[in-house]
Amino acid sequence: MKKIVSISFLLNIFAPGLVFAVTLPTVRFGLEQAKGPEQMATVLQILLLLTILSVAPALLLMLTSFTRLVIVFSLLRHALGTQQTPPNQVLIALALFLTFYIMSPVFHKVYNQAVSPYLAGELSDEEFFKDALSPFREFMFKNTREKDLALMIKLSGEPRPENKEDVSTLTLIPAFMISELRTAFEIGFLLYIPFLIIDMVVASVLLSMGMMMLPPIMISLPIKVLLFVLVDGWHLLVGSLVRSFG
Repeated sequence: MKKIVSISFLLNIFAPGLVFAVTLPTVRFGLEQAKGPEQMATVLQILLLLTILSVAPALLLMLTSFTRLVIVFSLLRHALGTQQTPPNQVLIALALFLTFYIMSPVFHKVYNQAVSPYLAGELSDEEFFKDALSPFREFMFKNTREKDLALMIKLSGEPRPENKEDVSTLTLIPAFMISELRTAFEIGFLLYIPFLIIDMVVASVLLSMGMMMLPPIMISLPIKVLLFVLVDGWHLLVGSLVRSFG
């Protein structure tokens, strides 16, 4: 209110002929009894939509390729020894846009077979969720190890499914995430090997020269960065990651 008064005072000084009027909007909150089941169903749908929007980041981690990408990029940074370069914002943004690129066929399927018919009134709510989840299930099945899936089925206590349709989505998601973590660490281990060899060679050379007070990281870091640039590391890594998804 003080800001409004001060702005009005300044306008009266510099533009005395200008009429200054401020209208404040009114906001009302209240709890009223539902007039029918239709109104209650609408309220529940709104609450469900808000809940889905609040867990959207978690869904992005659970159902897409984001987990593998961001872990591999983080392990690469540690293997190079560059501390906070590239920064977390850059790595997360790169992983996010690559996720959209990799998942674009899945998103197109979801829109064509679920979102578009639902907006046209051809699908019910239950059919919409089922058809929208189907492409994500196909993607997760392609990138989930049978061993991890069998583990989650065993832990859930469910009977052994006869086909993919019998596997619960709540069982498939953790199995998919475990498989993604294993794959990401396997790729990260392969990335560590050449940089680890460089660190060992540099440390051995410095020790043989009697330069024990010089940290090996000061010599090995520019060598590792130069090697990564010369082999076009980002091109090779991103290309391999994109092709690793079936």
